[in-house]
Amino acid sequence: MTLTSNLGGKTAIITGSNSGIGLGIAREMAKAGADVVLNSFTDREEDHALAAEIAKETGRRARYIKADMSNPDECRQLVEEAGACDILINNAGIQHVAPIDAFPSEKWDAIIAINLSSAFHTTAAALPHMRKAGWGRVINIASAHGLTASPYKSAYIAAKHGVVGLTKTTALETAEEPITANAICPGYVLTPLVEAQIPDTMKEYDMSREDVIRDVMLKRQPSKAFATVEQMGGTAVFLASDAAAQITGTTISVDGGWTAL
Repeated sequence: MTLTSNLGGKTAIITGSNSGIGLGIAREMAKAGADVVLNSFTDREEDHALAAEIAKETGRRARYIKADMSNPDECRQLVEEAGACDILINNAGIQHVAPIDAFPSEKWDAIIAINLSSAFHTTAAALPHMRKAGWGRVINIASAHGLTASPYKSAYIAAKHGVVGLTKTTALETAEEPITANAICPGYVLTPLVEAQIPDTMKEYDMSREDVIRDVMLKRQPSKAFATVEQMGGTAVFLASDAAAQITGTTISVDGGWTAL
């Protein structure tokens, strides 16, 4: 049985998916046969155009639904408006860097809300749909920083550690059902946002592109290579497949060896 046939007839909701990792996962899910629901907090013509493009490319149903992941009610309404949720991928996230004693309270609150609390609210809304369907997958996009830490990223690291804990609890609560919950922990992934940072970093350090990537951006990533959004999507598709039916409550690192150090 192929992954495509496994996901045929399934609906995947991917939060924070109008760019980067989320969009890459949405594309791979649709290629594997799932109908997909894209999401972000904006409601632009180009957001809906992304869904239309995926539908045209894959022949699957693809929609875009606006929902602000900092708002608990909108998190839950996203799932209800989608109408079905066989595969939930909690990907929405933001970042802010500052020492703890200078970390703005409003930034802490926003990061915890979007990076952690949203996953709780969407999961709470999705589980009844999965139980009714008799099948489900919760896939949380955590981070290498869900397993280790760095300075100046207190809120992000606290949130991502929380996501890993939430994943384990979800898995235990659904352990005797045909529902799994797992977290993917990426290292550095080459997204448009990361790509856009490279020229400025080259100027800041007066280094070549190759040296900036290897010695600055990927300093903690032993492979010295970015993961790709396609690899992230492929990992999510695997976790949604029948081959992963007994994988639950764990983390899968896609970090080039970062957490092996």
